[in-house]
Amino acid sequence: MEEKLKILNVVLDGLMRRYKERVPDVKKIIGALINEKVISDIDEIENDHIAFRTLGVPNLGIASLEKIFLHYGYERRDYYHFNEKKLNAYWYAPPLDHYPRIFISELRVNDLSSAAQHTISSYTNEVASDPVDALDLNNGLAVDTFLHSGLWRLPTWSDYSALSNESEYAAWTIYNRYYLNHFTISVHNLKEAFNTIDQFNQFLLRHDIKLNNSGGIIKESPDGGLLQSSTVAQIIEASFADGDKHPISGSYVEFAERRILPEFKHLPPAEIKREHRRDGFEAANADKIFESTYSSQTEL
Repeated sequence: MEEKLKILNVVLDGLMRRYKERVPDVKKIIGALINEKVISDIDEIENDHIAFRTLGVPNLGIASLEKIFLHYGYERRDYYHFNEKKLNAYWYAPPLDHYPRIFISELRVNDLSSAAQHTISSYTNEVASDPVDALDLNNGLAVDTFLHSGLWRLPTWSDYSALSNESEYAAWTIYNRYYLNHFTISVHNLKEAFNTIDQFNQFLLRHDIKLNNSGGIIKESPDGGLLQSSTVAQIIEASFADGDKHPISGSYVEFAERRILPEFKHLPPAEIKREHRRDGFEAANADKIFESTYSSQTEL
């Protein structure tokens, strides 16, 4: 298992390196935290979870992508259903607590219109077999390259636009593929005055970080144990197959506060560990977080 964890480190490092390059808000937030002496280095931040988007078609989707992380010791946990957005999702618990949880969602392509299904399949039909089955999962650099490589040809702007009109999730995924959708700062592990979601959001607003306000800036689970917020996706200049370049949504940053479970509130702060806090996810929260890449947020 130790060898697999070393490989996992390579994969996660590759994901985060490219993610930070295409999401300038990461550097801005980390820089502000360092300047305000909340942290001295990015390594002091706990990454609560990372997320991927997939298309539910033969040879792809959750069933394919999860194989990578199951190989490294992740365990599949709860299932989530998003009726309006036509999505399914699972989260995966890491092999050790210092690794991020993983959240993988999947578009139920068969629930879209026949026109949208036809557009998506015109790209994904190029994938004739499960690409993960041909991947050497014991080669971290190969996995890193795979997660940042095209599985189908570059979409045209007209196809992207048509998909976006029906499912912005579909359009995002047909262009961005497995690029990391977001990483998540665990705010509860920061110093006082920054360690609640409300305090952290105030810090972000002071530094002109734009936040997703769908369903309110703070998304709170019914049990009050999980509170989340997120930035609005960074806009990237995307090159399409027809030679056009257009600004589209890239990735964003999320923030999570996991409160201590009632049965552990008697523990002194120094003894609080991950298992003492609210775990898992909340569908209603995630439903609104998805909209961080939607035009209703990015065009405000």
